Amino acid sequence: MDNKETEHRIKVIAHIETDFKEKFGIPRQSGVVPELIGKIIFEKEYRDINAVRGLEKFSHLWLIWQFSKNTNNECFPTIRPPRLGGDEKIGVFATRSPFRPNSIGLSCVEIDRIEHTSNLGPVIYVKGVDLLNNTPIYDIKPYIPYTDAHPDANRSFAKSEWERTVEVVFPDNLLKEINQDKRQSLLKVLAQDPRPAYKEDSDNIYTMAFAEYEVSFKVRNKVLEVVGVVKS
Repeated sequence: MDNKETEHRIKVIAHIETDFKEKFGIPRQSGVVPELIGKIIFEKEYRDINAVRGLEKFSHLWLIWQFSKNTNNECFPTIRPPRLGGDEKIGVFATRSPFRPNSIGLSCVEIDRIEHTSNLGPVIYVKGVDLLNNTPIYDIKPYIPYTDAHPDANRSFAKSEWERTVEVVFPDNLLKEINQDKRQSLLKVLAQDPRPAYKEDSDNIYTMAFAEYEVSFKVRNKVLEVVGVVKS
């Protein structure tokens, strides 16, 4: 093979099923909403039970995946991170922006359980997902605390947890429209304020797709009020 070759093929080994049909509303980092469950389903050639042997002894995983809905092939050297209000530019390699030379994402998630099925092979259920439904997975690796955790590391502009949380007002008559097993995760997602970080308009009504629902809300003075729920 020519050493000057710059393009390589990567196989998709699995896809993940989540409650997010659209980018809007997805947590900004993995683990922010532990209640969010994802289901990893392997491609046919990787549905061998031996491929996940011993995985149940770990608590967390690294997922290497593709920003599959990022259709913008143009990459710029600088990015405007939401944490900095969308005004200050930072080098693309100093951010986790999806707009990068290779649309590859990295997430640390918690293993909930591994089910062995007759038709899909081993299915991995994970918690704390931040991925769009049907996102392609390139690889799965166990999280190892003594090498992967660096609590004293310098976090630059991401030095604290997400500051822009809100109080959620979800009227009972609308909340009862949501399946009970989805309510807690939805409330936690809304509490993170899904709006773009530089949006502060209080008159706008936003609609977020979550599971089989369309949830409409508005935000004023750090209070997010749900104003509509439609089952899609």
